[in-house]
Amino acid sequence: MCGRLALSKLVVVSGSISAASVEETLKDFWATRPRRPHDGRKIAGVAAGIAQRYQIDPVIVRVAFVAMALCNGAGVLIYLLGWLWLAQADDEVSAAEALIGRGRSSTPTALTVLLAIAVIPATGFFVDGGFTMVGGVLLSAGAIYLLHRGRGQLNRPEPTAAFGGGGGGAGVGLGVGDGEGVGGKVSTDEQTTDRVTPPAWDPLGAAPFAWDLPEPAGAPEPVGATPAPVAVRRRRSRVGLATFGASLVVLAGSLVASSYADWFHAQHVIGLLVAVMGAGMVLGALRGGGGRGLIWLVVPLSVVGVLLTSVDFELDGKSMGSSFARPMTLEEVQDRYTAGLGEVQLDLSSLPNSGSVTTAVEVEVGNAQVWVPHNADVTVNCRTDLGSVQCLDRASDGKSRHEEVTDYGLDGPGGLKIVLDVRSDLGTVEVRRA
Repeated sequence: MCGRLALSKLVVVSGSISAASVEETLKDFWATRPRRPHDGRKIAGVAAGIAQRYQIDPVIVRVAFVAMALCNGAGVLIYLLGWLWLAQADDEVSAAEALIGRGRSSTPTALTVLLAIAVIPATGFFVDGGFTMVGGVLLSAGAIYLLHRGRGQLNRPEPTAAFGGGGGGAGVGLGVGDGEGVGGKVSTDEQTTDRVTPPAWDPLGAAPFAWDLPEPAGAPEPVGATPAPVAVRRRRSRVGLATFGASLVVLAGSLVASSYADWFHAQHVIGLLVAVMGAGMVLGALRGGGGRGLIWLVVPLSVVGVLLTSVDFELDGKSMGSSFARPMTLEEVQDRYTAGLGEVQLDLSSLPNSGSVTTAVEVEVGNAQVWVPHNADVTVNCRTDLGSVQCLDRASDGKSRHEEVTDYGLDGPGGLKIVLDVRSDLGTVEVRRA
């Protein structure tokens, strides 16, 4: 539906508007684009700003955004872009322009970065949404274009006053003396100063008090003296901004590539991001200190990367959630019980009193719990890379805990024999008597 509406709209527009007029309209829209007001906003003021700019009811704009959001999220993408590129009423530039050093914006930098990151999945909707998503975006863009073409002359924002525009050249006005040497005035744009006018009996200004001598100049610099150094403002380096943009590109590319290659796990993606940011910091240091602010991203990412690489993740991580098993016979016991993220609970207390069984419980992130019969002969190997271990009568916690226990139960050796290998990469391991 959204695609058909957009197609019909484009056909009508293309038949009546030339390319030159389209370009002029787009340039004028960008130069006089709406500003997000502080009053009347619901979220960020994008709809309210459009409504004020073109003098229409804001409810109509909000309904249009909701309708476009139903076109596979096209309205969400347009709103995020408006939040980034439409400045607030009292700001110099938009949040996105402030992020690249074009001026001042009251939007926090952290929020701007989060909005830019949020555009990535919204753009992913654009790629995967098919004709419906494309049609929704084109319909939104066409509606804004027609709105500006028809009502762009209304409520146009005033041009920003140039800095340092204090007025033209100074005009001089001489006052008329009163015949007794009364002082006249010289007027300028900034101040009015008293000036002595020659009296009537001295039309040539020969009296000393009527002389208008220049102010004495300062003492000349001695010959051979070294001139004082002129402070030169260092140009702001953009290495940090370019590095951050490259990191976002690497992150987006890694998320896409993870669907086709198994190598792009979390620790590998973090390693790529740290490598890109580290290279940018080195380049910035060579060029005068740019990119130092990236340290606040590199440090936490490095900590998370070290944590992920120090824990041995060997499973595929496809199993998530909690699972519970209670086999009643030896044949029902599986060779392995695994979980990528969650909890595995295995109750072996209902097994018969004779025979032997061997099994393993492996969890990547979460808890592994096993219950064994009171009288069974149990040989268990419990270990965790980071967490706590309760292995029958032995308990420990911390990093790289490994306990091996052999216990014959209350009746001593004999009867059911159970061999267990229970581990959790990150979590708790518990093996108890039922």
